[in-house]
Parts: sequence; C-alpha cells; structure tokens
Amino acid sequence: MNDTTIPAGGAPNGRSADANRRLQLIEVTLASLAEVGAQGTTLAHIASQAGVSAGLVAHYFTDKEGLLEAAFRVLLAKHREQLRWRLTAAGETSDRLKACVEACLSPEGLRASDSRAWLAFWSLVHQSAPLARIQRVYQRRMLSSLRAALRPLVPAEELVERAASIAALLEGTWLQAALAGAASSESTVLCDRVLRHVTASLGERLPPSRVPASRVVSADGAGEPERMPSYNPATGEVLAWVPVAGPMQIDEAVARARAAQPAWAALTGTERARVLRRVSDILRQRNDELALIEMRDTGKPIQETRVVDIVSGVECFEYFAAMATGASGEHIDLGPAAFGYTRREALGVVAGIGAWNYPMQSACWKSAPALAFGNAMIFKPAELTPLSAAELPAIMRAAGVPDGVFQVVQGGTDTGRLLVQHPGIAKVSLTGAVETGKAVMADAASTLKHLTLELGGKSPLLIFSDAQIDQAVSGALLGNFYSAGEVCSNATRVFVHRSIKDEFLRRLLARVAVMKIGDPADPATQVGSLISEEHLRKVMSYIERGQAEGARLLIGGKRVTEGALERGFYVTPTVFDQCHDDMSIVREEIFGPVMMVLEFDDEEEAIRRANATQFGLSAGVFTQDLNRAHRVIEKLQAGSCWINHYNICPMELPFGGYKHSGIGRENGRITMEYYTQLKSVYVAKGNIDSPY
Repeated sequence: MNDTTIPAGGAPNGRSADANRRLQLIEVTLASLAEVGAQGTTLAHIASQAGVSAGLVAHYFTDKEGLLEAAFRVLLAKHREQLRWRLTAAGETSDRLKACVEACLSPEGLRASDSRAWLAFWSLVHQSAPLARIQRVYQRRMLSSLRAALRPLVPAEELVERAASIAALLEGTWLQAALAGAASSESTVLCDRVLRHVTASLGERLPPSRVPASRVVSADGAGEPERMPSYNPATGEVLAWVPVAGPMQIDEAVARARAAQPAWAALTGTERARVLRRVSDILRQRNDELALIEMRDTGKPIQETRVVDIVSGVECFEYFAAMATGASGEHIDLGPAAFGYTRREALGVVAGIGAWNYPMQSACWKSAPALAFGNAMIFKPAELTPLSAAELPAIMRAAGVPDGVFQVVQGGTDTGRLLVQHPGIAKVSLTGAVETGKAVMADAASTLKHLTLELGGKSPLLIFSDAQIDQAVSGALLGNFYSAGEVCSNATRVFVHRSIKDEFLRRLLARVAVMKIGDPADPATQVGSLISEEHLRKVMSYIERGQAEGARLLIGGKRVTEGALERGFYVTPTVFDQCHDDMSIVREEIFGPVMMVLEFDDEEEAIRRANATQFGLSAGVFTQDLNRAHRVIEKLQAGSCWINHYNICPMELPFGGYKHSGIGRENGRITMEYYTQLKSVYVAKGNIDSPY
C-alpha cells in the first residue's frame, strides 16, 4: 500500500461485503478515538462496540496499528475531498489561497468527533512509521496546494518558505482550536483571522468571504467592478463585497449559456440524472458548511439552516434527477391513416431570480428542474443574501455539470431587469414580492417570455372547535415564527372558533413566552435576526400601526437590543388579539414575526373571511372532522394547503399560489410543463389525398 492509497472501506460505491465490514469497523474506530482516545481504542474495544469478535477485527487489520492506519487514511481522504471541493470552486489566486485555509479550518474538521480523532492521530504519529507516512502525505499535499496558490503572488525564491510559514500557522491554529474544544461554528472566525495575517504578510487585501469574481469587470470593460456589500444581519458586520453584473456581464453569461445548452439538452435524461444526483450528494456532504454560510447571510438560526435550507436543496436535486429520466410526451392514435406524438423539449436558456429568505433553497428549486429538462440557467440571488448561492457553480462543476450550463450573477434590481429583458433568455422564474412580480411580468411581455412567479401571501389558518388545540398551536407557531416570520406562505391570519379561542391563546402565549431569541450560531436559538435594518423598521411600523388601529398586543412587539444582540435586527415574536378584517395588519403582508388572531362562529363565515384577500398562496385547516377538512379546503382560494399541519413542502407536491400570489408552480411533476415546450408531430401512414 503506497502513501496515497485509501483502503477499500473508504470507497463510497461498489463495495463488497468485506469492504462494507471494513468501513463499519473504521467508523467505529474513529468514534472510539473521539470518545476514549488512542489508549482506550483496542481491538477488543472495537470488537465490543461493533458487536463482533476481536478475531474478526484482527482478520481485517492484523493489529491495532493496522486498524489505526486504515482509520487515519479515511480521515486523510476526507481532508483531500474538502480541499478538492474548495480548489474547484476557486477562480482567482486569492480564492485558491482561501480554499487552502478553509480546508484546514473547515467546520467538518472542527466538529468534535473529527477533531478529537485528529488529535489522537497527532499524538501517535511519532510512534508509528505508517502514521508518519500519512502525515507526510498530508503535509506534502497542503504545501503543494499553498505553493500553487502563492506562485503568482511571491517571488520564486520565497515560495517554499512562504508556503511552509502559512502551513505552520494553519496547523498551529487548528491545534489550538481543537485543544480548546472550538465549535464548528467558529470555523469562519478562525479562517478570517488566518487570512488577515496572510493578507498583511503579502501586502494585498483578500475579501473576507469567497465569492467568485472571475470574468466580472466594470460595465465599460475597464477598472474595478462595481461591488455591493453583503451584511450579517445578526451583527451588522460586512461579510463580503460582491461583484455586480452589468450589461456586458449579462451578455457574456447568456452567450456562454447558449453555447453550452444544446449539448446538455442532447444528453439522455438518464445521463443528466447521474450528474444531478452527484450535485445532491455534494450538497449533502457539505450541508454543515453551507448551513453556516446561510446562517451568517440570513440571520436565521443554525438549528434551521442545518435541517431545512440545504437539505431542501438536496431533496430537490434528488427528485428532479428522477424526473429527468422520465420526461416524455405521448402517443396519439389518429386512425388507420396516421398517428401523432408529442415531444417535451427544453426552452433553452432560463433565468432564476431568488428570494432573500431562503437563498440556497430558492437556487435549487429553480435550477434543478431547469437542468433536469435540458435547459441552461443563469441564477441571480437576492442582493441581501448573495453568498450561499455563490457556492453552487463550483458544486455543479464538481458534479459534472458542463461550464456555462449553470451560472450565478450578482446584483440588485438593475441586474434582474437585464436578465428579464434579455432576448436570449426564454423564461424567468422569480420568487419575490407582488410588486416585483408585476414589474417582471411587464418587462417579460416585450419578448413573450415564459414566467413562473411565486409571490407574497397573507394566508389564513382556520382552527375549528373540534381541533386538537396543542396541534393547532404548533401549526400556528410554524406558520408565523419560523425563520423569524420571513416566510411567504406564513399563516399570519389565525382564525380561531370563538368557543376555544381563550384556551388556544392561553396555550399559545405560554409557548411563545419561552421561545429563545439570540445568536443564530447558538444551536439553542429559535428566533434569529430579521434580514436588515430597513426591514426591521417596516415590521416595527406595522406593530405600531396595529396598536393604533385598536388591536390588542398580547406579547412581544419589541426590538431586542440587549448585549450582543444590539447590533442585529431582532424583534420578539408578536401576537395580536381583537383584530378586525379591515385592519392594515390583517390585510397587508408584514413578513415578520407578527401573528393576528381573529375569532369566528361558523364554517361559512370562516371561509368567506379567509378568502377576502388579494392573496392566495397558502391556507391551513385544523379539525378532526375530515369531511369538514376536505370541504373547507375545496372552498379556500389558495394554491398550497395543509390539513392539521402547516408549512411542510415535500418536493412531490407543487407549490404556488392563486390570485396575486403568483403564476405557475414549483416542484412536483407539473414543473416539467414550466421548463419545457411541447412539440406535436403528425406522422402519415399512407398517401396524401390531394384535391390538386
């Protein structure tokens, strides 16, 4: 076995039963190293933990040294993958240097289980020749990557010394953090600290967060590109300066997409599916790292971004990979003289414009179906949350998506309009506000573009007298306070039957009172920051207006400014009672943690009042009478509805709204209709009966 060989147990696919058993034992060994250290990790201990005999462990690994060698080679393979992903994503020299830093100080490497296993490795490396060889492989790889990144920046005679100096700094920083028990969430802080030191030593400024800027120049083709800041709303700090795409960059992006799309569309659905499944695999493997980026960019709690934001994207790519294999038309029997068939063909180049509340989810929900059915996509994240989607192009390339098939451009309204108005783009999918949707529809009309618009809402939740009250309270909480209320489908109009309203409010307020507001990086935090100071002012103005209109404030309604939260944009979860349908807080979308409770007496009244809105995105019903549930849902004017639950969006179900809440749907089988065009073919089986 040479220095770079990884044991069969480290291979992800096509493993034999023996290889699977080896991998299981290696995983148990790594867990044991983290739990009891190198001394406690014996063949007998591993056998006991794995439920096998010590002789079987010895059969696979001979002795303890062989077992540790195999385990540490798997750790080395993990690091190699981390480094490869980041170098694939790096466009500029500064990005490649940052990729090396981030691979060493990644959230995965600081995760308690992995860091303790690595500490065990370093404690043993001078006692074992095989482990010393693994260390040399690790160090050679890191030094080689650092030298390649530094080569354009420093004179040749300084290259080796500079690379060795940075490598020593990285190893020392990691070791200090691991010994101190640093959390995964501290990865970004440590990376920034090392990069500032490296920047000072090199005499050049490196941006604090990796946002690829290759091929982006100013509109006139000269000088520095225009850049916009991306802020952490929980702290107010600048995370990165992001290059803004102007007319030239949009033209270039469309040209690249149009050149790449035909070959992508010519692949079979099965071939595209393989690539999209690899995208989902990489997203899943990088979940924790991407969740941290999402947390910092949006202000949402890490407990949300780890289990929803990236996972939703994973599931989307998995679902549409399967859809790609079955995209087809139909055969039509036209009698003895002919038959016909239809073909589903790609639209060409499509554009996606994302929302700031779920940036990665939005990027995946739009790009996965677009690519599954043979299109190329140019995606523009919302200007408030540009960073997580900026990671997607590298993930796509690593999975095998050809260059040009998926691109990200950054910018605000002007960049979005350039996409919408561009004649080379066949379709626009937007998630945003109603007024933005109207403007996009007007701009798209000049070139008759296909459109999918997922817009705002003011959704109703109907809680009948026979509902399970605790379940209804859970649904109302999910429908109002998840992501600090910044969810388009939220049920902010909670209609409760008069007979149970008092008990509903009692249980609701008891649970709202103990919700934890705090640092999004704290896993215990349930309510994070709003997206911006401007949005905070909007939400607070609605709270003040509600009180002025006569609604009774039961809880919350305040900005949180204590301690470290002072610099962020935090609002306490808010509940209003004694609301009336004509109040502005009941009619208008607030997009914050503000719930309005209204009472009703009978089913007909509840349906009529629920439908008395320009919106029609979502609705929910809580009742134990299933006949009533289906009857009411049928009459509610909303595109996405729930019975005895709320805000759950499986990929299999289309999502979208009625009325001013949008046009078209995302997710589900119907999405094929929105990303393809239909061609009808008539096939004659006989001679033409011509009168001429």
